[in-house]
Order: sequence, then C-alpha cells, then structure tokens
Amino acid sequence: MNLQIIALLGQDGVSNGAIYALVALSIILVFSVTRILLIPLGEFVAFSALTMAAMESGRATSIGWLIMVMALAAAAADAWAGVRKQGRSVRSWKLLPMPVYALVLLILLAVLPLDRLPTLLQALLTLAAITPLGPLMYRLFFQPVANASGLLLMIIAIAVHVSLLGVGLLVFGAEGRRTAPFSDGVVELGVIAINSQTIWVLLASVVLILALFLMFGRTLYGKALRATAVNQFGAQLMGISPTLAGKVSFALAAFMCALSGILIAPLTTLYYDSGFIISLKGFVGAIIGGLASYPVAAVGAVAVGLVESFSTFWASSYKEVIVFTLILPFLLWRSLKTGSHGEGH
Repeated sequence: MNLQIIALLGQDGVSNGAIYALVALSIILVFSVTRILLIPLGEFVAFSALTMAAMESGRATSIGWLIMVMALAAAAADAWAGVRKQGRSVRSWKLLPMPVYALVLLILLAVLPLDRLPTLLQALLTLAAITPLGPLMYRLFFQPVANASGLLLMIIAIAVHVSLLGVGLLVFGAEGRRTAPFSDGVVELGVIAINSQTIWVLLASVVLILALFLMFGRTLYGKALRATAVNQFGAQLMGISPTLAGKVSFALAAFMCALSGILIAPLTTLYYDSGFIISLKGFVGAIIGGLASYPVAAVGAVAVGLVESFSTFWASSYKEVIVFTLILPFLLWRSLKTGSHGEGH
C-alpha cells in the first residue's frame, strides 16, 4: 500500500462517511423528538438517487403518483380524525394543501423536459419529490400511535421499511442506476488527486450540518424541537405541538437523506433496496453518538466510512462484518455506564 492508494481509500471513506453522517444525524433527530428509530431513512437516500437518475432519463412521474396517493391518504386520515374527535367533518380547505402540492408536482414531472433540465433544477425537483415523504409517512403510520411503546414504534418502522422495499421495486424497478457527476474535474494536491464530486459531498455535508446547528441554536422552530426532545410533555404544556414537531423532524430527516442520495448517486450504483445497508451504517454512527450527540455521531459515521473503505482493500469479503462489529464495544460501554433499565423507568 502506497500513499496514492491510502489517499484514494481515504477519499472514498470520507465521502461515504459524510453520507453516513447525514443519515446518523437524521436518525438522532427523529429519535430524540419522537422516540422512533426510523429504519426506513435509508429508503429516502435510495429513492432520491433513483429519482434523480429517472429524471436524467426523462422518466420520473412514478414518484409523483406515490406522493399523490400518500397525500390523499393523509387527507382522508385527517378528515376521519376530525369526524371522530369533533363529531363533524373538517373544513375541506384544511385538507387541500398537500394534495394540491402533490398535483402540482405530478404535473411538473409530466410536462417538463426532465432530461434537458440543468442538474441544479433536477436536484431541486428531486428534493421537492422526496422530502414530503417524511411528514406523510409520520402522518399515516406513526402519528396515530405516537404515544405507544418504543417497541411498537420500532415494529411499525420495520413494517414501513419492508413495505417501502416493495414500493421501491414497483416504482423504480430492479435495475441499479447512477447519475452523472456534478463536475468531472480533479484537484491535484501533490501526488494526491481529489475527485471534484468528493468535494461536492464534503461541502454540502458541512454546510448542512452547520445549518442544522444554527437552526437549533438560533431559530424558534429549532428551539421548539430541542424542547420537545428534552421533555415532550413539558413542551406540550408550553404550547408546542408534538404532532407538528414530529412532522417537522421527519421532514428535516427526509430532506437530509434526499440530499445524501443526490450527492452519492454519481459515486456508486444504487438499487431500490440499497437504503437498508445505508441506514444500518448511519445507525452505527448514531449509536457511537449515544443517539444523543450530533458531533460524536458525525465523527463516528465518518470513522465507519473510513473503516469500510480500508476493509475493502484488506479484507473485502469481511468488510460488512468489520463495520458492524464496531457497534459492539460502544453498546457494551454504554450498557456498563448506564446500567440496565426497562422502558418507563
């Protein structure tokens, strides 16, 4: 192994680790606000990459139909909830925003020359298509059982993940796809050549992490989410809606994972079921951060990417085993540190 190989492996490890870091931060964000270990987060990454690839080929209306179906189902659920709670139907205009959004998105995907749009517009349309899946998923599957036990919420998350695999196969097909890189340039640093796509990944990840830091520290919505994460009941007494907090956290997580999919799509071929392994590696980073610390989780996720990259060189057949074995000492350490407590204690 020479310096060039080390630089190449390190470059791949850091770029993959940056993607895992965004997924890890999404996992912590959702868990801290809602107590849900959202396993299907990786599906947002895969769906985003495949949607971007479909746009480059001029065919992306299927994802629009998925958003439409989920939006109509969410509107029907809201209408039924209003009838059960108030004994009368909810005003129709309150049910319209998401179905109207889905209709506009579907029309845009059907009439625009997607394959001839600039890459930036394709990326924005992809984000517009994937991000709503987060709050819609929360409304349909988790909001009705928001106060359930953590075990039940995890079982529902697993069921949603399995369902999304079938939806992904139906919408995107079984073939793997990758997108064109944002740029083909190479930055030379002595004997080390850095791919410009890697720089895009790192810059976007750093900017997004800093934006999250500023949002949680400086904005009202960010402080409301932090309050909900610390004490959900106390936040509710202060007028902060747990339902709104759940939808916002799911929307932010979906946005971060959708952006991750756009960034990683030019670097590797993704399939409809690639999201699960990405979720697990992000989960390892989140566990390293104790499902609480964003900086530690980000560093842990980058470490996961580096270990994966170098394991590919030294022992490619065992790279997944090596990566997931990383979680064991951290679980043992945290178990010894906190002791064993059942839920509700």
